[in-house]
Amino acid sequence: MPSAADWITLSEAQAVLAAANVHFTTSTIGGWARDGRLQSIKLGGRRYVRRGEIRALIAAPRRVPADAVQPALFEDLRD
Repeated sequence: MPSAADWITLSEAQAVLAAANVHFTTSTIGGWARDGRLQSIKLGGRRYVRRGEIRALIAAPRRVPADAVQPALFEDLRD
């Protein structure tokens, strides 16, 4: 179960993104939360988003080395 420390304000989310040189306004992040693109809760008139989801926005995509892919997937392409 997520702890209270897992939830951050939209301003904190903006700061996390800005530290990674990714710039979005709090209203953009709030729009994503309202649209369901980010998991969020609203308490006392403030919206909170999951810290992990914000960090996932800036994480580098995972790359798989070509030799790690199953060779059978490309049998049709061989000469």
